[in-house]
Amino acid sequence: MPLGFRQAEILEITERDGKVTVDGLAAHFNVTVQTIRRDLTELDQAGLLNRVHGGAMPASGTHNFAYEERRGLQAEAKERIARACAAEIPNDCSVFLNIGTSTEAVAEHLRRHENLLVVTNNLNIANILSQSPGIEVVVTGGTLRRTDGGLIGPQAVDTISNFKLDFAVIGCSALDLDGDVLDFDVQEVGVSQAIVARSRKTFLVADASKFDRTAPARICSLRDIDGFFTNAPLDTGLAARCEDWGVALHVSAP
Repeated sequence: MPLGFRQAEILEITERDGKVTVDGLAAHFNVTVQTIRRDLTELDQAGLLNRVHGGAMPASGTHNFAYEERRGLQAEAKERIARACAAEIPNDCSVFLNIGTSTEAVAEHLRRHENLLVVTNNLNIANILSQSPGIEVVVTGGTLRRTDGGLIGPQAVDTISNFKLDFAVIGCSALDLDGDVLDFDVQEVGVSQAIVARSRKTFLVADASKFDRTAPARICSLRDIDGFFTNAPLDTGLAARCEDWGVALHVSAP
């Protein structure tokens, strides 16, 4: 379903806070409770959140938001995260960018880099970088996932196995408090695991809404990540583990 501005912000608030109330949203947007109830009902029917008595909670952890909805969520945070991540990638190197709206934001900030080799299983990223003369783009094979332009499956993994890249930039759908990096699609997870294995350094880009979500498939642990770019401080315990693991945290707060 196409989202209005208010509904997109309702999803962001729900993801951030874990639960919202009708009264609280009505006050926030300065609209009637009837208007908010209608918004929540439509979002619930679309599977984007769970309607509960007096409010709503994030959708269950077995299905991701539709691609267009994800593109609009946390847009400002993704922009800050992407800028910080791209700044850590030098010219004259090789980079892998995987599927996701956060990695697409990174691609936008790489457009003026020079002498890059970018390998991707994301047709949107290939398109973003196609007009950049200083960047050579290699697109993996694989099965096209029409919902988001991603290429997944064994052919994508086989292509990745032919490379050893300087950097990988990956996104995720959720992050557990134990440091596990999670996603929804098992085939996509297999590609992301191959990317991590074939890169000298791996950067994770994920906004703070991922801290409150869950997903069923494990990509890796933050232990396997060299740099984590986000927009809010981590849970104290997880931050301490990242320090022990040698993960460089980059928090791009407003």
